[in-house]
Amino acid sequence: MASTVRVAAAQMTSINDLSFNFTTCSRLVKEAAAAGAKLLCFPENFSYVGAKSGDSLSIAEPLDGPIMTKYRSLAKESNIWLSLGGFQETGSDDSHLRNTHVLIDDSGDIRSTYRKMHLFDVDVPGGAVYKESSFTEAGAEIAAVETPFGVVGLTVCYDLRFPELYQRLRFDGGAQVLLVPAAFTTVTGEAHWEILLRARAIETQCYVIAAAQGGKHSEKRESYGDSLIIDPWGKVVGRLSDRISTGIAVADIDFELIDSVRSKMPISQHRKPAEFWRSASSSL
Repeated sequence: MASTVRVAAAQMTSINDLSFNFTTCSRLVKEAAAAGAKLLCFPENFSYVGAKSGDSLSIAEPLDGPIMTKYRSLAKESNIWLSLGGFQETGSDDSHLRNTHVLIDDSGDIRSTYRKMHLFDVDVPGGAVYKESSFTEAGAEIAAVETPFGVVGLTVCYDLRFPELYQRLRFDGGAQVLLVPAAFTTVTGEAHWEILLRARAIETQCYVIAAAQGGKHSEKRESYGDSLIIDPWGKVVGRLSDRISTGIAVADIDFELIDSVRSKMPISQHRKPAEFWRSASSSL
């Protein structure tokens, strides 16, 4: 493995038009490939954002369906890995889908999938009320996979608020790079987006690639944007100049930096095992 490898995070404003979004994604793939990126990460709901909650049920399909097949072909034709976060995969019944993060390699093959665990059932202060669980079923398995850009851990959006998942990906899965495709609301994004991403990077000593939806999708839905790439020391090393523009942020994964940060601050040796906490909590 080379000591560095170039990656990119896409930012876009998906709408309720599959063809329109695919055209945007195709353009961004070409841009990333031209920049020398070996991986391009797309945001949550990259292929479709409905005008209202639950609209995505109408376009949900299996991973071997025509929508994902087009994106697999795009990866193969462009010789680039794609992180497709928040794909609307058919669920176990007609009234539910799965919010699925799909990792595709440069041959167009699906290398890993992760179904979003933490569903966004939230009354956003000063904003709207969301209930993702009304049409989405939660996943129950973590996903960390070996790639040419290190061991990659897959997550989706609201997962970001639950550090246990990221701890598992780092210390159980061996993750070196964490992917966070998202569509944060403007209220929560302004308050918490960057600080949570930098915290996840610092506490796991991983690179974090956070591809975000940005801008107005419809009359009732808007996303915060601000796609970021963060290094294991918590430094932002990739960012678009405009928080809601369509484009890519590019940075290099530096494996020597990962090793250096981890050796100088060996938290993997200092952290307490699960057995310690079970013993400690019994004394409460």
